[in-house]
Amino acid sequence: MVIRRGRRSGLALIVAVHSRALGPAVGGCRLRRYATWQHGLADALRLSEAMTYKAAVAGLDFGGGKSVIALDNDTALTPPLREAALEDLGELIASFQGSYRTGPDVGTGPEDMVVLRRFSPYAYCAPEEHGGTGNSGGPTAAGVLAALRAGARRVFGDASCTGRTVVISGFGSVGSGVAAGLAAEGAHVVVSDLEASRKETALASGYGWVEPGQALSAPADILVPAAVGGVLDDVTVPQITARLVVGPANNQLTEERVADVLAERGIVWVPDYVASAGGIAYALSRESEGYSHAAAQKRVEDIGETVTRILDLALATGTTPLRAAQQIAERRLASPAS
Repeated sequence: MVIRRGRRSGLALIVAVHSRALGPAVGGCRLRRYATWQHGLADALRLSEAMTYKAAVAGLDFGGGKSVIALDNDTALTPPLREAALEDLGELIASFQGSYRTGPDVGTGPEDMVVLRRFSPYAYCAPEEHGGTGNSGGPTAAGVLAALRAGARRVFGDASCTGRTVVISGFGSVGSGVAAGLAAEGAHVVVSDLEASRKETALASGYGWVEPGQALSAPADILVPAAVGGVLDDVTVPQITARLVVGPANNQLTEERVADVLAERGIVWVPDYVASAGGIAYALSRESEGYSHAAAQKRVEDIGETVTRILDLALATGTTPLRAAQQIAERRLASPAS
């Protein structure tokens, strides 16, 4: 873990590497406001661990890491400050000499990777004209859909979501991609987002709308958390009507034991780091391993098979999908050559 005050921006920069057992650590660059830089540190540590498990379960030969640019509540993020902060982070990432690699995350996007690439080639998902694969929202959404269909096959006996009500909490690039995919196959899609301006877009697309505070408790067959993490706890889980919960939001559980609470209520929860692996699987396959688009897309679709394997193991061993996924990841981490 490295914590540094940017010499250009003066902002707190954090890079956390959780594991390099399977290969170089990968994890996105998060730029957001925190009450203190220590909160940013906690975010980086938690997310870097999740990245280790995400890569291991997905069969990727990479470890887990995360970088954070921590902005306080009193500092205005002007374009010059943003560029300075990214240059500071690029310099820090370069010092890892390829053992930590990054990509977009909350608060950053493909154009920001162009700035990081001034210092290190290990910034993925830059725009295609700059040699990257661009926005990872599409592959991430495709991975969520693959995970969702595998979960639906287990819960409902049919991978198709035709006629089922799906509530998607978070209507950003990934949530909207999941919504479009589900609507195309005949699902009744209801969406929610803290950004009120997205309501008009959702309604114009033919989706239902539910206010953010009611998204988790809205009547549904399937719930897709696609916004912030920390939404599943002792208070919210009893309100969930859906039998299947699968989505890309990171760190959905406030505590690991909430996985047991979900199982006790008969709710199948697909671990978030499994469902959200499509973006990283596609980008690393294309940009680091030289896969064609078709081969990389196949790797994304394989997330469905991974979910089936996890649910099979959970059923066979009488444990939760979370623990089953952890067992698969830990097996790989203990024997990297396998």
